[in-house]
Amino acid sequence: MYKWTKKNALPALLLFVTIFLTACGGRTIKTQEAMDLIATMDYHGALALLAEAETEKENAVLISRGKGIAYMGLAEYDQAVECFLQALSNSNGLIEDVDYDLNYYLAAAYGKSGNFEDAKKVYDSILALRPKEKDAYFLRGNAELELGQYTQAKEDYDKTVSMDPKNFDRLFAIYEAFAHFGYKEAGQEYLRTALETGEKKLSSFDKGRIYYYMEDYQKAYVELEDAKSDDKPQSSLYLGKAYEATGDYNYACNVYRSYLDKHKDSAEMYNQLGICEMKKGNYEDALAAFQMGKAVEDPSMMQVLSYNEIVAMEYMGNFDQATKMMQSYAKSYPGDADANREQVFLSTRQHSE
Repeated sequence: MYKWTKKNALPALLLFVTIFLTACGGRTIKTQEAMDLIATMDYHGALALLAEAETEKENAVLISRGKGIAYMGLAEYDQAVECFLQALSNSNGLIEDVDYDLNYYLAAAYGKSGNFEDAKKVYDSILALRPKEKDAYFLRGNAELELGQYTQAKEDYDKTVSMDPKNFDRLFAIYEAFAHFGYKEAGQEYLRTALETGEKKLSSFDKGRIYYYMEDYQKAYVELEDAKSDDKPQSSLYLGKAYEATGDYNYACNVYRSYLDKHKDSAEMYNQLGICEMKKGNYEDALAAFQMGKAVEDPSMMQVLSYNEIVAMEYMGNFDQATKMMQSYAKSYPGDADANREQVFLSTRQHSE
């Protein structure tokens, strides 16, 4: 099965790299070069540079931090946990921004490895020192849902929404988390509240997204068609998804293609077009869309596009090529469980031919 759009969070999490590199003291030349490679998703190259940084005795905290981020990019989460713990142990004892940054990474690595108990404990620690960290409330809520702690999760979600009520992306993320665990109605309640309390002030785009997640697709069409005139990719993306949700894949693909005819730099739009073509059974067109998306060279989309490219090749019946591509993918992302299962499947297909 193809992967839905799921942007790699690492580039966004690198925002504070320069600050930390300059604030933590010591030589950081190789470390900075490694972080630059991580931003391009060259995780193996980054690890090699960080090994050189160790030899040259650059800042130990930042080296371990960089290693952890690289291992997360490779989906080797247990290794990442060890690196972040090492970075924290090398701290000077004064609680600084880099320590909070490391704890967020550590919690993320625990969560990715399935250790939600420890992830929650990390967020507990962050909030004990910084009770206004709205991101920590949201992320702890996610961990609590994973642990089956609905009441605690809702309390944390309520807290983060009360602290940042106009953050619609956060509202939609809360809805998706609740829906994933079978609490769709609880998630939609947040959206209804946002619509009722701010309808006159909401943009067509935000209204359209709310209606989309509330599964009122007719109203979503109207608002998102209006919002589409702003020529922003997310407006067309949600409009297309609304049509996909009702099974009108032809119109959805037309929406994506219409946007891409004018803007050829949206890897996410190419990915969604490929997914839509897959639903129509047009695997060659889907493959072409995924490949065009990769050509944009958006680091946050490369992994999902590479995976979907392989799946399209598989659906076309080209198992030999799909196997070779999966072997290359597995080297780049060795911790991807979906890829490991797909490799096993492809190996059986080869033997059966």
